[in-house]
Amino acid sequence: MSANAETAAEEAEPKAQDGPSKVEDGPGHGGPAQPYGLPGKPLARGPFLFGLVGGLGVLTAIAIAQMVVNSLSTIILVVVAMFLAVGLNPAVEALQRRGLARRAAISIVFIGVIVAFVLFGLAIVPPVGRELADFVAAVPGYVNELSNHPTLRQLDADYQIIPQVAQFVTTVLGPSLATGIMGASLVVLDGVFTTVTLLVLMLYFLGSLHTIKAYMLKLVPASRRERTSAISEEILTGIGGYVAGNVLISVIAGVVTWIFLSIVDVRYALALALIVALTDLIPLVGATIGAVVVSAVALLQSVPAGIACAIFFIIYQQIENYLIYPRVMKRSVDVTPAVTVIAALFGGALLGIVGALLAIPVAAAIALIIREVVIPRQARS
Repeated sequence: MSANAETAAEEAEPKAQDGPSKVEDGPGHGGPAQPYGLPGKPLARGPFLFGLVGGLGVLTAIAIAQMVVNSLSTIILVVVAMFLAVGLNPAVEALQRRGLARRAAISIVFIGVIVAFVLFGLAIVPPVGRELADFVAAVPGYVNELSNHPTLRQLDADYQIIPQVAQFVTTVLGPSLATGIMGASLVVLDGVFTTVTLLVLMLYFLGSLHTIKAYMLKLVPASRRERTSAISEEILTGIGGYVAGNVLISVIAGVVTWIFLSIVDVRYALALALIVALTDLIPLVGATIGAVVVSAVALLQSVPAGIACAIFFIIYQQIENYLIYPRVMKRSVDVTPAVTVIAALFGGALLGIVGALLAIPVAAAIALIIREVVIPRQARS
């Protein structure tokens, strides 16, 4: 029994020595267990560390807010391009149902959009250019008539009005006009660049819309993916229907206005009709703005034409509000009139005309999410 005890003690002694050697494994000991040493104690969560982390969080939030504000114009451009792509997607899918490939359908729709922009420019720019050229050509005649007027000649002899006016034109008005023309040129160039960028982004979004939707659905848990896909499809269908319906209503307004202005013989009927079609896209106040502009232009040409235009727009807006709009929009967005007004007001206050255009479909999407997600969850709790 003593021999067995001594043997067991000798076998246990090396094991007892092996224990600390493994703990000491690390740099300088040749062991693979802890190549960079044992980890130390965690940092104490004192008030200094808490304040430091909180301050870094506040600075990060401020930096993110500044980045968003500085890139707000780009964000709006991307959102509008996506909005237009979703709105044009039903037209692309309609062409696909007629047997065309998606790439060919996108090309046809995109060419149609470019043609619409070109026609709008051709209808607006030449009349404005002719009016400016006529005004510049008529300025010398106006000056001669004023200078030959007896009352003005007497005032000029007494108070030296014409030399003072000439000095004002050469020293103040001329440089101001030159600066204004340069600024207007830069604004026009910026508008052209923004339009081209918008069209290119819209083309890319339109071509990769299905890919974007599939990628976004991968971010949703698999158990909720089917329901999320159905809700998102309904939202996109509503947005597409809203854009298509709004464009159709604007086209109807522009065509009817052009026919009426041609009958009344108002100059620049096509350009004024395009202005009505463009402003009619703006919710709530767009139709009124277009009507006021066209009626004012017609009134400058003749009083009867201006009165006839005012009466025409009053009657047409009633027809549009109570007959055309409900029939066109019945399959697009489902938003109550009060929510429509409130959403358009908030959207216009936040982002101007772009916000007013996006407000109604966004309100419809929020209402759908509340109806399908929030309310059932509250009913189960």
